[in-house]
Amino acid sequence: MGRLFLVSLPAAAGEVIYRCKHCDTHLAYATDIISKLFRCKHGKAYLFDRLVNVTDGERDERMMTTGLHTVCDIFCVACGSILGWKYLSAFDKSQRYKEGKFILERCKVVGPPDGGRGRGGRAHLWAERDGRASESSDEEDQQQDAAAAAI
Repeated sequence: MGRLFLVSLPAAAGEVIYRCKHCDTHLAYATDIISKLFRCKHGKAYLFDRLVNVTDGERDERMMTTGLHTVCDIFCVACGSILGWKYLSAFDKSQRYKEGKFILERCKVVGPPDGGRGRGGRAHLWAERDGRASESSDEEDQQQDAAAAAI
């Protein structure tokens, strides 16, 4: 194996950085999140515009809730753990906005407990929380988000 090249994201004032939960490798800024409304088989997932320090796996056609997509799994370059997937193409015209974008599964990354909305600045390991959160419904999640936003 050759030399490992890692990109270290500069921590600007107040900027939240998502990291691999296994090895703490930088992956993305919270400002690169396009949507927080995605789901995966392990619970919640976020759609990102750009990521660093990931490698692509094999191309695969998968039937998802929004239709047929060509995707590839993405892996951490440092530890090799699977983090989510990258949308390569969408067969439905309404889903083409996802092409070239990345899904990070919340249970695979370290980031803020509030998804980068600024309530509480400490890092939180979602894998510990997801065991409880994945059993709740989307309606409960929205109620919790609304209650926290009111604080």
